[in-house]
Amino acid sequence: MPPIDLTGKAAVVTGSGRGLGLAYAHALAAHGASVVVNDIDAAVAEQAVKSLTEAGGTAVAEAVPVGTAEAADRLVQRAVEEFGRLDILVTNAGILRDKVLWKMTDDDFDAVLTTHLRGTFTCARSAAVRMRAQGEGGTLVLVGSPAGQRGNFGQTNYAAAKAGIAAMARTWSMELARADITVNAIVPVAATAMTETIPAFAPYIEALHDGEPLPPFLRQGEGFGTPEDCAALVPFLASEAARGITGQCIGIGGDKVALWSHPQEIRVAYADGGWTPQTLADAFPASVGAELQTVGIPAPKLPEA
Repeated sequence: MPPIDLTGKAAVVTGSGRGLGLAYAHALAAHGASVVVNDIDAAVAEQAVKSLTEAGGTAVAEAVPVGTAEAADRLVQRAVEEFGRLDILVTNAGILRDKVLWKMTDDDFDAVLTTHLRGTFTCARSAAVRMRAQGEGGTLVLVGSPAGQRGNFGQTNYAAAKAGIAAMARTWSMELARADITVNAIVPVAATAMTETIPAFAPYIEALHDGEPLPPFLRQGEGFGTPEDCAALVPFLASEAARGITGQCIGIGGDKVALWSHPQEIRVAYADGGWTPQTLADAFPASVGAELQTVGIPAPKLPEA
């Protein structure tokens, strides 16, 4: 394959003032793309732009909370005004409001869904309109999570939003195929402010901040690494090398990259004339119920002390 080259392309990366979003922006800029950096905090966005330009990239800041159609249009318009076009959208912006079901408020639920799910929808819609008008294709990279693939305790809102994002990626990949716009969801696993709160990971992330590398059992066994490890997937998906990849959920972290399966039937059973509660009770354990699926993100396998 020829070298990944995004020269002449323009990107919007939502929630790119810090963490994974900033790593995505740096990776795109390092491969030639011009980037609109987005964050809710203007000072954070400007600092991110400074880090990109000091590294030799081209970037501008647009501080606005994603979620509304107006915010999405602002981001797309900023790319067009500054760079003349839009080729790549990465929907990374997100917040957390973790609580168990019986303690989660309407506001907790709505805030997370507005930023993650509605924010992805509005930004993707605005980007798709622009990319279709340009007539030269494009790339949508939607940021998912293992929580959206498997569920996670205390994350009703977040898991629901991320599951919806995966479903939107599959749907939009069909709707935008004729316009040569690829749509994929990525599932990153990295040392971030959020994963610092996981007790099993916390000491290793603290050591990482002190300059120590993450051990192989995390980088390989758990597929857990730095934001920069995850960022490599974004310029790849935006490049010509990935034009045939669309509608997929792709995980990345540490030394690991993986393709997530789509939900599909695992076992089936049939009853002539249909089922009754009693025939289901009789047949289910030895047929469909013989392979019930696990839920939740598996606990990391740490070495014994």
